[in-house]
Amino acid sequence: METRKLGSSILVGLGVIYVVAAVFSLIFSLLLTFTSLHEDQLSLIITIISFISLFIGGFVAGGRGKEKGWLLGGLTGISYTLINFLFQYLGLDQLFSMEQVIFYICFNVTAIFGGILGVNLSGGNRNRTA
Repeated sequence: METRKLGSSILVGLGVIYVVAAVFSLIFSLLLTFTSLHEDQLSLIITIISFISLFIGGFVAGGRGKEKGWLLGGLTGISYTLINFLFQYLGLDQLFSMEQVIFYICFNVTAIFGGILGVNLSGGNRNRTA
């Protein structure tokens, strides 16, 4: 797999993750503002949406790459983790808590599964010779 194709697949997967997260953040912020809902009532739904967005991002990365979905999904998940860690460490001066470490490990596994499924459902690279 070309490095350029690998990099662009990961970037598109990351873009999808952050767009899905931004859309649902807007929806949830509007719900919290204009209804009587509280943030603790939405925490499970927000966690589920996070896993879905990582799965979709890995799926898109794997589908664009057409091969090595586990690698594309894994690198997409690791890139997401690294960006969020750097934001939290550099911007908020905090390290990941143990709970966050567990969540991000699960996020990476979810992105890997998305990448594998993305390659398999997109047809993979069928032009290879045996």
